[in-house]
Amino acid sequence: MAFNGSFSQSDEYRREELIRVIEHSVEQLTLQELEALYYDMSTKNYIND
Repeated sequence: MAFNGSFSQSDEYRREELIRVIEHSVEQLTLQELEALYYDMSTKNYIND
């Protein structure tokens, strides 16, 4: 399926479900694990402060 600039209803549902799972997982991390994740994501330009 080609990207057309908008999500279908099922794509939006899947996206929201993935966000919920990721948020729950991140909430369980220790400070050291969060710092490592932050460093990794920022070096890969997933986070732009």
